[in-house]
Amino acid sequence: MPKVMGAAPGAGGRHQRGRRIGPVLSEINVIPLVDVMLVLLIIFMVAAPMLQRGVEVNLPVAARSANIPEERVILDMPMSFRKERRVFFDKDPVRLEVLAERLRQMMETRTDKQVFIRSDGGLLVQDLISVLDELKAADVQTAGIVTDLPRPEQGGSR
Repeated sequence: MPKVMGAAPGAGGRHQRGRRIGPVLSEINVIPLVDVMLVLLIIFMVAAPMLQRGVEVNLPVAARSANIPEERVILDMPMSFRKERRVFFDKDPVRLEVLAERLRQMMETRTDKQVFIRSDGGLLVQDLISVLDELKAADVQTAGIVTDLPRPEQGGSR
């Protein structure tokens, strides 16, 4: 059985502090903080590309196509355009009826009035023509149609 030591006669009872042994550590331990921050960084690095999902468009294939400049205005026409009559302008859905006004507002400050259309290959030509009519109404000078290059297994003409 362990010995119980009593307080010294002039020690002042139980509220008196005893003598501390060793220095006082008043620093924050940053190693667990760094570990948690690195784990969060890795989680966000893995999750961020999954959150940036665009509109699904199956582009038509062309044997020859030119590069598109970096600063460009792109309209996406998914297959759902036939039912909903909506295009995607900078990943925002825009109804066809208000597309001309929205483009007109954007083109006021731009020097090059070019718009590139990414149309789904399954859409009808009439769907594309209706969007081109809205571009004319918005005073767009040049409209381009974005295509994919043929894959090696598809083969190309020529």
